[in-house]
Amino acid sequence: MNDDITQQKQNMQNLIENVLQKAKEKGATDVELGCSFGRGLDVNVRMGEVDTLEYQKDKEMSLSVYIGKCKGSASTTDFSEESIKKTVQAAVDIAKYTSEDEYSGLADKNLLCKAFKELDLYHPWDVTAKQATEIAKECEQAALDNSQIANSEGASVSAYEGLGIYANSNDFLGFRQSTRHSIGCSVIAEDEQGMQRDYWYSSNRNQTKLESALSIGKKAAARTIKRLGSKTIKTMEVPVIYHAEVAKGLIGNFTSAISGGALYRKASFLQDSKGQQVFPDSVSIVEDPFILGAFGSKDYDSEGVTTKKRNIVTDGVVQDYFLSSYSARKLGLATTANAGGMQNLIVSHGEQSLDDLIKDMGTGLLLTELMGMGVNNITGDYSRGAAGFWVENGEILYPVDEFTVASNLKDMFKGIASIANDVDERDVIRTGSILIDRMTVAAE
Repeated sequence: MNDDITQQKQNMQNLIENVLQKAKEKGATDVELGCSFGRGLDVNVRMGEVDTLEYQKDKEMSLSVYIGKCKGSASTTDFSEESIKKTVQAAVDIAKYTSEDEYSGLADKNLLCKAFKELDLYHPWDVTAKQATEIAKECEQAALDNSQIANSEGASVSAYEGLGIYANSNDFLGFRQSTRHSIGCSVIAEDEQGMQRDYWYSSNRNQTKLESALSIGKKAAARTIKRLGSKTIKTMEVPVIYHAEVAKGLIGNFTSAISGGALYRKASFLQDSKGQQVFPDSVSIVEDPFILGAFGSKDYDSEGVTTKKRNIVTDGVVQDYFLSSYSARKLGLATTANAGGMQNLIVSHGEQSLDDLIKDMGTGLLLTELMGMGVNNITGDYSRGAAGFWVENGEILYPVDEFTVASNLKDMFKGIASIANDVDERDVIRTGSILIDRMTVAAE
């Protein structure tokens, strides 16, 4: 796969220059385009047999042209000369008929990235379909070897590599090669009370850093078996621990509320929160785009703006937002190099383990799964279906399900009592398990 991606990179410069020139000839005052190429392999097995096997190979070009403050966009997956002409013409035609938007346009030229960093994002995995199938079978069988596992939803192996390119008429041209690989397994256990399912997976840019198939299968089985004998609970108010896997979603609710789109639409419960105390003093959050090999690492955003390490929350106080050039102009602020989303977010934590957190909580809930989308970004009202474990006297007693947890996100953020050191590094948001002092638990 590596040779193919490298060849695409070598061939792209002429195409980009061609597109920019054609758009200018058609009357565009500014132009930007993004191109992506990708190749991958996905294998899924179930009960020892291949369920699906898919090879991926894709490419796309997205083009935006500006005629003054009017913007038009078009895209294509066909890179032939005739298709390029039609795509450019389509974008220009759209721009001619759209209303002016005083905030539109390219990012400030002075902010564009000029010194590109090596961030260790590219580790192609030349695994064959046969090899991937054997790995998936080994993973699933490791789970099925446990006598309490009754069935399987399957095991999967994925290998992907891609090349992303962004260019604009301010003389910016950036190439980013990256990979993402994973192994996962989901199985079912059953007892007299019914069936329960759970899973485990490992994901990394570098396949040599993936957990072994054997380990993943065994963890999937162990997690599933722990959920057997699930009980219901009565409605009450108790402390709640968000396990690290679901705690990142809680931090994601915060980042959504301080993102430019929500702020300039005045659709955020954290409107004008910069400089305000949102979390306890013990909580700090840093955005770090330069962690080697991490999924959220990049030296420029999707507008070509140079990224930088910065404080988002310090001692509980919001220091900055997540803004693109457009949203920044709407708010009268400067871009934070977050066009295309956030980079790696690191949430501070103490020395406590998850077990320590459970002991400190005493009696309450450990949440391991959330369901539904009951979050109101305007008011902060929060209500989610959930499953997890009931804790008394600092010990896990039994699994629980069929209940909801509810509160308001402002109260939840202020009510963070501690954050454990069991940081989940498989995503852009890196946080440990989070203990919230009190939430309403309602039986279904």
